[in-house]
This record gives sequence, structure tokens and C-alpha cells, in this order.
Amino acid sequence: MKKVRYLLCGLFLSMAIPLPAFAYSQEVILGGENIGIHIETPGVMIIGFYKVNGEYLKGTPEIQIGDFITKVGNTPVNQISDLTNAIESQIKDNKVTLTIIRNKTPIEVTMELDKIDGIYKTGLYVKDGITGIGTLTYIDPDTKVYGALGHEIIESTSSKLVEVKTGQIFESKVTGIRKSSVGNAGEKNADFNYNHVYGDIRDNSNHGIFGVYNEEVKSDTIPVANEEDIKIGSATIYTVLNGTTKKAYDIEITNINEYSEIKNLTFKITDEELLNKTGGIVQGMSGSPIVQNGHIIGAVTHVIVDNPLTGYGIFITSMLENGDKIKER
Repeated sequence: MKKVRYLLCGLFLSMAIPLPAFAYSQEVILGGENIGIHIETPGVMIIGFYKVNGEYLKGTPEIQIGDFITKVGNTPVNQISDLTNAIESQIKDNKVTLTIIRNKTPIEVTMELDKIDGIYKTGLYVKDGITGIGTLTYIDPDTKVYGALGHEIIESTSSKLVEVKTGQIFESKVTGIRKSSVGNAGEKNADFNYNHVYGDIRDNSNHGIFGVYNEEVKSDTIPVANEEDIKIGSATIYTVLNGTTKKAYDIEITNINEYSEIKNLTFKITDEELLNKTGGIVQGMSGSPIVQNGHIIGAVTHVIVDNPLTGYGIFITSMLENGDKIKER
């Protein structure tokens, strides 16, 4: 069987009580706009290791890729500069105590560092934030909760889910497209305007990123489709390929999978203009809303790398269920 490659472009009731079809808004404001994304992590994320004096330094207990350093001794760490300064002030006998977070659990680690040319070397590659682009999927007109991307943000080196301390979405203008080809996913290139913030980021999950939209929103809305109303056949995606201009492009839904958690829709691009400009689905399209018969049905999530004309989408209802939780925060 050929392996298909793709890329990221309970309550128990004792009696039968009918539940409402929607626990979320039945109409939303349609997205499609390109957005810049920045997430600050809770501490400094460990993304790799390098050798010091020919060997890797080890912490006790062992440090792992994907751990977050939140303290050096008693000093909180939020940025890489905090880590460097805290090590200088807290180190004793070439040893330092780190507090790391792994799977939301704090662990205390002792590391022995080497000093080379007057600088202590940790042997750790670290990162204190993630920046990228994506597409806004929807805004709830009543609560202004938004959903975007339709999939999680992961740190590319470690392949770990990026935990959110704080984050923002902001204005982003598409400046060019690197086209997709068989075996290679293309991407949007964009300029960021960090000063024009649209909203915050409160959650990063496998259903997308979610937060509250702070800008004024238009009054026009689009109804939400129930999963059973989605059909195989023609549909439309909304995305930006140049500047900030949102346009509609034709696709065809080829398969519907109500049992998958995230890969609910399989589709192919049929729009000649889109194909000419992008070669298929490109990174940065994630979150582009999918519309069928005047209803929003889902969002683009993945490109199938071996055939970039095709991709996967998530049901809009799955995104809305996740976004509904944001209302309580």
C-alpha cells in the first residue's frame, strides 16, 4: 500500500434527553483573511541539544526536547535573555537548578554547565516564541470568539505542540507565492504589521487556534452546516493570494469522513486561477473556510504532499465546539 504523506498547510446521562443541534452559534462571520500569528510560550522551550567540549550536557533528571524552562533557581524565565541572565546570577559550583514543565507538570532538574571563554554553555537549543501565518476561518458575531488554522501549531524542530502563554493575531499581507509541486508543499510569503493586532490567542489545539477578536466586525453572517448536510461535490474556499484581497476559489469535495477527529473532508482544487498561481494547496492556506450551498462547512487543514491538488479539511462544527469553550474563559 502506498504511504500517503500530508502536511499541516463525557457526560453520562441516565435518561434520553434531546440535546440541541448547536451548542454554538448557528451563524458566523466568514473568514478567509490572511493573518500573522505570534505565540509566546510559558517559559523557554527546549528544541534540541548541542555538544560542549565534545559531549552533550545532561540534566538530572534528564531534560527532553519539548520541555519548557520556567525558572532558574527562584528566578522566573520568560525569554531567552531571562535564561541567560538567570544562569549567570544563580549558578554555583558550575551547577544550576532548573524548573521545567513537561506535560503540564513541574519538574526540578540540576545541570552541570561548562564555562568556555567566560560564557556558561548549557548545551541547549531553545526558543521563546513562534511566529507564522495562516488564515482566519470564522468569527462568532455574538461573542467575537474566532477560530483559525483548523489544526494545531507545532514547533518544527521538536514536532511538539506549542503551549500558549500569550499570543496575538495581527495584520498580514501576502507578498508572493512559492508554488507547490509533487513532493513539495509550497507556501505563502507575507509581510507582518505587528502594530495592527486583530485579537489574542487563548488556545492551540488540534482543531485550530482560538481567541477573542478585538476589531470591529461586519454584520454579514453565513449559516453553519450540520455534518449530515455536507455533500460530495462542488464547494468553494476563501483565501488571500495577494495583498489582503480575499477571493473565492472552486474545489470539489471527494470524500466525507464523519468518524475522523480532524480529517473530515477530502477535496481537490478545480479552480484554474488558483492552480496557476499556487500549483495546488500551499502552506498558509490552513484555516481557509470551505463553503457549500451557502453554508460554511469546514476549513482547509492539510495538503497531501504527493498530490498537492488535494487536501484535507475539518468540519466547521468541530472548530466551533472547541471555540465555544473559549467563551467561558
